[in-house]
Amino acid sequence: MTLSSTFAKRLGNVETSAIRELFKLLAKPGIISFAGGFPDSSMFDVAGIKAATDQALGASAGAVLQYGATEGYNPLRAELSKHMASKGVTVSPDGLIITTGSQQALDLIGKTMIDEGDKVIVEAPTFLATIQCFRLYGANVIGAPIDADGVQVDKLEQLIIQHQPKLVYLIPSFGNPSGALLTQERRKRILALAVQYKVLVVEDDPYGELYFDESPSAAAPRSMLSLTDEVAGSRDWLAFAGSFSKVMSPGLRVGWLIAPPELLAKATMCKQFSDAHTSNLSQAIAANYLAAGAMPSSVAKVRRVYAARARTMAECLTAELGDAIRFTAPQGGMFFWANLTGARGQSTDVAALAKAAIDNHVAFVPGAPFFAHDADMTALRLSFATANEDLIREGVARLGRAFRSL
Repeated sequence: MTLSSTFAKRLGNVETSAIRELFKLLAKPGIISFAGGFPDSSMFDVAGIKAATDQALGASAGAVLQYGATEGYNPLRAELSKHMASKGVTVSPDGLIITTGSQQALDLIGKTMIDEGDKVIVEAPTFLATIQCFRLYGANVIGAPIDADGVQVDKLEQLIIQHQPKLVYLIPSFGNPSGALLTQERRKRILALAVQYKVLVVEDDPYGELYFDESPSAAAPRSMLSLTDEVAGSRDWLAFAGSFSKVMSPGLRVGWLIAPPELLAKATMCKQFSDAHTSNLSQAIAANYLAAGAMPSSVAKVRRVYAARARTMAECLTAELGDAIRFTAPQGGMFFWANLTGARGQSTDVAALAKAAIDNHVAFVPGAPFFAHDADMTALRLSFATANEDLIREGVARLGRAFRSL
């Protein structure tokens, strides 16, 4: 007998992230990476976060360096109640819990909702870590097809009827990896399906603030949670996971979960067993930063920069690869989702392109790992968030050379 033979059987349902394995190759000098899902660290509001940290370590230092409540630091819960109100959502401070990033919120939902063999519907493609998380708890994960407007609701309904899932997981706004924006009409239809078929919908919203429309009337897409008032009974069948990782700092590891009271109570209990509470210091920094009103201007700058980078990537991909690649330019977020078309007999082998790209000192993520099953082997994800426009131009030029070498 070896130690590995005694591991929990559920570990057989998951494997190491293909994306994490790819990152091992990125240590090569001179690599331009379109692979990561990280925000640009050069755009963090260091001065604002430092001021919030100094404030947290002032008069209340003892409290924020101490153990805290599992539900979260009350000043942050109060600030998040105000933050959500600005997004059209009414939620009391007691109606949400603070999580260690939105990833923990998803893990808590897995712990509280999924039994071995339960069926869970996700978008095809979707966030790889969510597929892995739900499979760890024994879920049979089923993909629902998407298009540029998000999940295809008619096909989603067919899958709900066929499989009677425990829950449906969606990233409605500028999803990872698809970049798709679910239309408001589809959001309401999905809320109606949740009520009709008594199925929990989990809305993951890490990217909603990163919209590119800069017109005076522009605003973040309305969350499904904000639309529940327009679909009777739907608030009882919706859980919402929020995060500051893409708009404030991922290093703070601050997210939150809004859910029906009975689910929130069970999630709080599971969190108590897991990590007792999210760092009080991180929570206090986030609370002070929100209270100072610093986030809107900081995020507006990020939106402008990301929008310019996305435009540059779209122009360069078209110039370098032409009809050999197909994509819909994203309206927000951090990602391009593209397919090799095979036009004029050209290659559709994304795995070969990924290898050739590394040889040409540029990296992207093949799309296959983002599917729970029936992977699209022609798909790839490119992130424009961490490379400036000059690096995007050079990186896509290298990608073009890699493609022409196939």
